[in-house]
Formats: sequence, C-alpha cells, structure tokens
Amino acid sequence: MSIPSCPGGFLYTIQAGDTFFQLSQRFGVSLNAILAANPGVAPESLQIGQLVCIPTTPPGPPPTPCPGFIYIIQAGDTFFELSQRFNVPVDAILAANPGVDPQKLQIGQAVCIPTAPPGPPPVPECPGFIYTVKAGDTLFSLAKQFGTTVKAITDVNPGIDPRHLAIGQKICIPKRRCPQGTSVYVVKKGDTLSAIARQFNTTVQEIVKVNPGIDPNRLVIGQEICVPKKA
Repeated sequence: MSIPSCPGGFLYTIQAGDTFFQLSQRFGVSLNAILAANPGVAPESLQIGQLVCIPTTPPGPPPTPCPGFIYIIQAGDTFFELSQRFNVPVDAILAANPGVDPQKLQIGQAVCIPTAPPGPPPVPECPGFIYTVKAGDTLFSLAKQFGTTVKAITDVNPGIDPRHLAIGQKICIPKRRCPQGTSVYVVKKGDTLSAIARQFNTTVQEIVKVNPGIDPNRLVIGQEICVPKKA
C-alpha cells in the first residue's frame, strides 16, 4: 500500500469503524476536502491501517478561536496527561476541542490547550538556587548531583512534571544539608573544586567525599556544596 502525498495536512491511520464522515467531524474538515485530498481512495472501502490525508482547515479565522495555544500531539499523549502537564482541567481541554475524540488522538494532530503557554511555575521563593535543565538531566540525577532527594525537588517545584523536563527549563534546587564538620559554600563565577579546595585548605578528594554525586566539571553558579571546615 503506497503512502499518499499530503501537502498542507497530515497522514492519518485508519482505525476500526472509521469513515470519512466521522473523520471530517473529528478534525473539523469538510467531507469534500477529505475526498479531494485522497483521490483514488474509495471511502466505502477503507481498510484498518490504511493511510489517508487529512487536509488542514482552509486559511481564514477558525469558527472558534483557541483560547490558549495550539499543541501538536506526540506519541503517548492523552488529554489526561496534557491536563497534568499544563495544569488545565480535562473538561476545559475537551470543551476547547469540540469534535475531537480523546480516545483516538493521532501523532501530529493539532489540539487547543485553553491556557497561556507554559512558563516557569509561580514559586514565591526558591529555598536554594535556580538550575537550568540540560540535555540528559532527570530529577534523579539532579538529586544525586546536588545532594538532595527527588521528593525535596518536587516539593519546591509545584506543578513540575518529572517525566517531561525540558532543556532550558528553570527549576529550584533546595538547600543542601551538610554533615557535621563541614560548612556550606555557595559556588561563584569562575569557581573550580581545585580553587575551592585551596581556599579552605583541603583537597578536591575531600570535597568530593562529602558531596557524593557532585560533577566537578559542572559546577553551577549559586550551587551549594559542603566543604570541610578549616583546621
């Protein structure tokens, strides 16, 4: 079965029970537009797994503007997960997407999220320092690196989705609790573990020992580390 051309739209995989009429209702596209985008396809003989083209809505103002922003469905997305991620009730998402079947979301499908685009959570104050998420970061790796716990991080970042950290996202890392015989040091611009060790008359090995999980090559300005007290 050949893959149809679909400029200006997206490919949809036919599911059990699908008809072109139902697809026109679900995606807000006229039946004639779907027929025109799929020349040679017999609408009465659709097969499960068949790819068809769903054309986008013709240019012009939509009948119901999106009271928020447009989101493109990714693999594994559900309206429930989107409601949790963007802090919007499921009912509000359903109301903003009339005709969309939440049980048959398709990768590439555009839906309306009725809220402002996601931004930093309104945390009144960070009891620690602000960290910018980098590629490969997880809450577990950050907790290990900064001497805290996943629960402590989520507690000071209400609304954070541990499964969807975004590169560039800013989160709060809570204060480090240092063991007896050490003091807290706040990393400054240009600091290295070697320089800190010299400043406190200790060694890099001793600093790493009291900061399990620390990455000597990724010190962050504002990061709190434990340093053995000077003799």
